[in-house]
Amino acid sequence: MRSPTVSSSPHSSPRVGGPHAPMFQVFGELPFRTDGDLLALAFAPDGSLWSVEEPGVLRHWRLAERQMLDWHLLSDLETLWVFSSGATLLASGSDDLSLWDVGRGRLLTVLEQPSWVTAVAFSPDAALLATGHDDGIVRLWDLRRRRLARTLDGHGRPVSALAFSADGARLASAGEDRIIRLWQLPDGRPDGSLIGHTDRIPALAWHPQGHRLYSAGWDTTARVWDASSCEPIILLNSHAAQVTTLALSLDGRLLACADSTSAIHLWDTAAHKTRQVLRGPTGDVRCLAFSADGEQLAAGGGDRVVHLWDSLDRGGPPPSPPAPLPSAREEESDTSSLRRSAEDRPAPVTRQVFGPSAGGVGGPEHEVRTNLALSPDGARLACIDGDYGLRVWETASARPVLTDAEAGPLFALAWSPDGRRIAGGGHGAIRLWNAADGQRQPVQEGQPLPTTVLAFTPDGAILASASALGFDVWLWNPNTGEPILLIPDAVDGCAVEALAFHPEGRLLAVGGIDWLATGGSDGMVVIWDVPRRCPAATWQGGVRGLAFHPSGRLLAGATLARSVRVWDPRTGQLVAELTGHDDLVNCVTYSPDGNWLASAGADRTVRLWDADTGRLLARAELDTQVKALAFSPDGRYLFTGNANTSCYQLDVARLLDAGT
Repeated sequence: MRSPTVSSSPHSSPRVGGPHAPMFQVFGELPFRTDGDLLALAFAPDGSLWSVEEPGVLRHWRLAERQMLDWHLLSDLETLWVFSSGATLLASGSDDLSLWDVGRGRLLTVLEQPSWVTAVAFSPDAALLATGHDDGIVRLWDLRRRRLARTLDGHGRPVSALAFSADGARLASAGEDRIIRLWQLPDGRPDGSLIGHTDRIPALAWHPQGHRLYSAGWDTTARVWDASSCEPIILLNSHAAQVTTLALSLDGRLLACADSTSAIHLWDTAAHKTRQVLRGPTGDVRCLAFSADGEQLAAGGGDRVVHLWDSLDRGGPPPSPPAPLPSAREEESDTSSLRRSAEDRPAPVTRQVFGPSAGGVGGPEHEVRTNLALSPDGARLACIDGDYGLRVWETASARPVLTDAEAGPLFALAWSPDGRRIAGGGHGAIRLWNAADGQRQPVQEGQPLPTTVLAFTPDGAILASASALGFDVWLWNPNTGEPILLIPDAVDGCAVEALAFHPEGRLLAVGGIDWLATGGSDGMVVIWDVPRRCPAATWQGGVRGLAFHPSGRLLAGATLARSVRVWDPRTGQLVAELTGHDDLVNCVTYSPDGNWLASAGADRTVRLWDADTGRLLARAELDTQVKALAFSPDGRYLFTGNANTSCYQLDVARLLDAGT
């Protein structure tokens, strides 16, 4: 490799799903799975659904076919996102306010803000935008003229929620002072205060008739207020935990309230009775949205799945102003109305899609590092499915051949070079399966932390394991399940992120990251001589992934500097640094013939480099972050293990034809 530094242009790359996409096959795709926490949802007038997830990815879903239509990476700077009515506009807030065209995924304007934006709401006609700030002030923006229209000063502490009435004549604001204030528009005259919540108020919603206001509180209640008298009507206190968000159907008949137990309580607003308690999400629910006809409810949040319920029970008379009641508490009812979610998969529509049931990826303390493993002959692909279990596919027919749903949670996979075993890293143990029939073999126990990285020696005689939460590396005999060697503090106080055996099997490369480093090196790579039980080479620089060239003369690493570094493993000398990724590089791998080096990561791109010159040969943009890579034995295909729990099979020839 001759060039010490090679850069690539970030534009003009094929996107998976487009006319030039190198997609060959998809495994384990879930119809409503994202690879970031969901922050906002909205139904479009045509019944399709829009979602926004961290870090600023906008997706468009066709619900009938359970298919993603399009996606756009907007911005990774904001965590506050709000759709306008009808999902035509999208606002994002931070120290500035950005306005986006939803249909085109394009930035329309940026409005500078005097202080941090803590809440946002569109008026029903999208002519005004209200922003709440950490200085306690509400600001109204004229979107047609794109200028500040009015300032409302009433909260002494940061604003936590905003909502316009259906006619746009009133605005409700909630603050960290636990007070809800009402304002007359357009003059901004104060119109009363609603006092009663004893903890934070994260969400507000107006009844379409304008006579009631609904509020969600961390005090375990949702409250109904008389918007004329500013008096409480009723406490909806069937929740056992903090109420985190709410949504009201367009006709005002149904109110959905989510709490911190991930339960969604569906209320009849006329009778103030719980119709159903909906369960399905496994993470915190951050956003809710009703369809225009009120027959569908979408929910999303920390489990990175869009959950959909349809055919909601909407019987009963039209709503009428109720008599004041002290509270409403109901028993949990049947939750069988979950109709569409990642658990319920349809037949594929436009391409082959194969997949498991939904669920989280990784866990609260750690993430899946390597979620795929390819058999040595390329005939089978093992994946960690959405429920942490093991699933094995036949790559030629795309037929699932082995499943172990009870194996999890798993955080890493490896296939032995002799093809006989599949290894999976879990909590304090390594699980082994007979690759032929899926039968479990004796569990290798002893490593106390979750196993997040695995690697076999080329002859399959040794299995190395480590945890991203620890510093040690364990070497095992996979035949007996007994430990061979413990390498304590293998990378000098760095968390172990990557393992790779030299093609000759004698050397083990260990990559670590010092996540607490405030200056100097962010980690290091250590080459261990396994038979001699001592380090053979050491150099500075943290990595999340490692791969040896088939000849053993080069070692590639995915760095925190958004680059791929290539070293001489004998000396640790930097041979080249390949730049161009826009975010963390998670994984690298060489093609079996050593001609290509592939890299991928959090910027949702896969890049193919000339392994000798370091020249960028191809760049493809995916709709998900990539956690793992593997070439087929003949080099025709490149498999990606994705953050949304799917695996893609990319056609290398088409990838090269599309270029950069």
